[in-house]
Amino acid sequence: MSRLAGKVALITGAASGIGLATALRFAQEGASVVLADRNEQGLAEAVPQLPAAGLTHLALVMDVTREADWARVIQTIEQRLGRLDVLVNNAGFGRFQSIADTSLAEWRAVLAVNLDSVFLGTRHALPLLAHSGRGAIVNMSSIRGLVAGPNTGAYCAAKAGVHLFTKVTALECAAAGNGVRANSVHPGHVQTPLTAAAYAKPELAAQFLAHTPIGRFGQAAEIAEAVLFLASDASSYMTGAELVVDGGVTAQ
Repeated sequence: MSRLAGKVALITGAASGIGLATALRFAQEGASVVLADRNEQGLAEAVPQLPAAGLTHLALVMDVTREADWARVIQTIEQRLGRLDVLVNNAGFGRFQSIADTSLAEWRAVLAVNLDSVFLGTRHALPLLAHSGRGAIVNMSSIRGLVAGPNTGAYCAAKAGVHLFTKVTALECAAAGNGVRANSVHPGHVQTPLTAAAYAKPELAAQFLAHTPIGRFGQAAEIAEAVLFLASDASSYMTGAELVVDGGVTAQ
């Protein structure tokens, strides 16, 4: 398996969940992976899980909302690995609360992690991605970037922003002729450490599953396969597209 052989990939939010599952698949497919997260302990535990034969993996602690951290991480990648072929803007979180109960600080926190980080990552990584000649950006949106749900106002706004920002990125890169493609992934209800508390509530879990035609929660590894496809040359004619992996939620 070598769909990413010789490539270097940067994944944010890589200490757990979809980010870690994606890092594992990328390494299995021959990529050297840079795992970025603000969870230093999680990173320390994640890196040894990756296949390492002939590969160089890095764990970099960063806050994706801080521009200085992005500049440092991209500089480190260039100095130590010499290239960047794939950027996966995966870091994110949400708050399950009504608009009336959401403070401005809470609103800004959700947008900063989910949307500002995608802008910052794209802006700082683009020169190195363009230098690779076949760069790929995969941005993690959500079904909430396509369809609304109650009590998810800030999250919906952020993920919808990621959805359209990805398309703008794709168009600008195509116009520049820099070889960089940009696509978004839109997961449905997926079991991860971040969603564990919510899905552990029987009534809430039943509500989510009642609106999922497949009748079960998704797994992080299933989303990682979609990210792998968009990061690899198998999707070489795709840019500005959205790949929905939601068990049929948005088909209704």
